[in-house]
Amino acid sequence: MPSRARPAVAGSLLLILPVALLTLASGHLFGASEQRIVIIFLINLIAVVANGLYSGNSGIMSFGHVGFMGIGAYLTSILTMAPAKKAMTLPNLPDFLMQAQMSLNEACLVSIVVVGLFALVAGVPISRLTGSAASIATLAFLVIVHSVLNGAKDFTRGSQTFFGVDRLVTLPSLLFWVAAAILVARVFRDMPAGLEVRAAREDELAAQAMGVNISRRRLVAWVLSAMMMAVAGAMIAHFLGAFSPKKFFFVDTFSILAMLIIGGIGSVSGAVAGTALVTIVMELARRLEEGPILPALGLPQIFGLTQLALGLGILFVMYRRPGGMLGLAEVDHWFKDRLVAAVKPAATSFVASTKDGLLQVSAVSKNFAGLKALDQVSLDLRPGEIVGLIGPNGSGKTTMLNAISGAVPPTSGTVTLDGIAVQGLPAHRIARLGLGRSFQNIRLFKEMTVLENIEVAVSASGRGDDIRAEAMAALTELGVAHLADRRAGALAYGEQRRVEIARALATKPRYLMLDEPAAGMNSAETQALMGLLRQIRDKYGLGLLLVEHHLDLVMRLCDRIVVLNKGQMIATGLPADVQNDPVVIEAYIGRNHKPVVDHSNITTTERSVS
Repeated sequence: MPSRARPAVAGSLLLILPVALLTLASGHLFGASEQRIVIIFLINLIAVVANGLYSGNSGIMSFGHVGFMGIGAYLTSILTMAPAKKAMTLPNLPDFLMQAQMSLNEACLVSIVVVGLFALVAGVPISRLTGSAASIATLAFLVIVHSVLNGAKDFTRGSQTFFGVDRLVTLPSLLFWVAAAILVARVFRDMPAGLEVRAAREDELAAQAMGVNISRRRLVAWVLSAMMMAVAGAMIAHFLGAFSPKKFFFVDTFSILAMLIIGGIGSVSGAVAGTALVTIVMELARRLEEGPILPALGLPQIFGLTQLALGLGILFVMYRRPGGMLGLAEVDHWFKDRLVAAVKPAATSFVASTKDGLLQVSAVSKNFAGLKALDQVSLDLRPGEIVGLIGPNGSGKTTMLNAISGAVPPTSGTVTLDGIAVQGLPAHRIARLGLGRSFQNIRLFKEMTVLENIEVAVSASGRGDDIRAEAMAALTELGVAHLADRRAGALAYGEQRRVEIARALATKPRYLMLDEPAAGMNSAETQALMGLLRQIRDKYGLGLLLVEHHLDLVMRLCDRIVVLNKGQMIATGLPADVQNDPVVIEAYIGRNHKPVVDHSNITTTERSVS
């Protein structure tokens, strides 16, 4: 079992155990009314955990997952119903459906496959959207499914009640599907696909720069969660025995999202806690809605109390604890320190391939609404070489890195990576070809641990066998292995810089672009960084493209320097030549600047160029 899966499986068992005990107790100790509440809780739990697998990991609130419940409910009901009943209620069914009769579990398996295919088709366009646009698309999907269920009268009886469904739900079978849902959701969260989806939730640009194909990973989460929702639909259909399309519309959507938000949308443990709490509140509110009976006094019905209670609950939680009761915490996090401490760094080399190659930028221009940020800029970088990219603020340095890495496409010009034209390719594909980068403003996945940040890079690059060990090796290389179990957003500034460089290094790039890595550092930290970058270059033969305002660092570290001003290259050459160039002095360095170093006197060891 992969090292990442062990705590996830353990956490799943810790969640399943109390649910199993409750189920067993309800079967032997509870009355019919209490058993009904437990069954509703278990069915809700499947649906909430399923929705959380997509919404919680991706950060995109899905309003459409109840539609998959509806598809699962109708399909499994048709498959389990006796042919004689179908002949009465659905006389126009095709023959192969009319004659089919399966057990509930067999029908669930068929439903999982069919709903998975539906989800795959619907998910391709939705997975390419982000933020509120994606959420609105899921809402549109729900409306479409609801309209189809109402319109497909030969299969669903339209808006009329679909009746005659056998009540086949048993506590053991329901517990099996609950356990399966919790296990799948919890393991997915910590496996490579889940890590990458969570990384994109934190910062899409940084995730793409690590090599994450965001739309593909979100599609995986969407399909998996839809398949689990199909099971929830099957269970509710075979518990109620009769239902209509309105069962799978806004009311249930609101209830499921309330459970997820109140418990903690970012964790499976939160989904379990929220489902338990909200199910109890909804049951109490339902009984009050019917008109509570007090001694010698019958009170009137209170309409809408359930929705009012859920709405107030969401508002209270969002105000007091925006992340929900448990936030991102899982029950197995209490022993994560011991698991991280047990990870041994892999004996790895952060080199993607041989030292032969060239990153070449030719006549690249970039326009933003008529503003020319880059104007016919060219540069090249070889493995084992450090090239500095300097210039005044607004000269186009970061835009150049973005154009090379695919964060923004160049308006014109070419970018070739070891002979492969990469201009216009998505950022994740360029990263996988051997280009790593850091950012001017640190872009760590702040709600994830330091180790998880690096694991995303190792996983997305596709160049690591043991993801956790490879990640620990990168942290060890940068001297921050002791921070592995810390939340990335809680680190000091200098520590975050080192973690970001470690994350870029973990992709095993041929070329590494660093955007102002010494920004905010004092002189001692800057000197340490200079030694670190030189060590990385000498040890692994990487080509480094360095954007930096610390002239002392640039002049002492770089083999060549390119100078930009107002989007144009105004000088290129050795540091000794560039710092004495009148054009560079006038545009950037200033007349009072004293030369930092005569670069020609630096030893060949310090200036090794492949």
